[in-house]
Amino acid sequence: MAHQTLDKLDKKILQLISEDARVPFLEVARVCNVSGAAIHQRIQKLTSMGVLKGSKFIIDPEKIGYEACAYVGLYLKDPESFDEVVEKLKNIPEVVECHYTTGGMDMFIKIYARNNHHLLNIIHDKLQPLGLQRSETIISFNAAIDRQISVTAVNAEE
Repeated sequence: MAHQTLDKLDKKILQLISEDARVPFLEVARVCNVSGAAIHQRIQKLTSMGVLKGSKFIIDPEKIGYEACAYVGLYLKDPESFDEVVEKLKNIPEVVECHYTTGGMDMFIKIYARNNHHLLNIIHDKLQPLGLQRSETIISFNAAIDRQISVTAVNAEE
């Protein structure tokens, strides 16, 4: 994971579009005091560098009936099966994140479920058959902070 060198204009653009992905490029250009074409070029550059990973609408899981959020530490019977397990996890739509971790667990996942009963079914019927030695579940009541990395934090390091 190489660190990308960003100039002040790149950082200003990132700050503006991270606050509102739907802000028109011409508005970004006006605030940055450059042309619209310059913004388009910078956005393309930031995308090709991998700094920007696209844009998307964010669905609130609770609003569509997924009221339970849980983090599950997975301990595999055979840690060498990690890649196979990850591929199988990709087929479980309720699993929205999977992380490599340090410590005792082999992986750490985030799950959304309709309720605790649904969560139990996911763990019992979908996760256990993947070859788990055991799992450890933490239920999240609410996300006190839910954000992207701040571009101003990047500025502060320099």
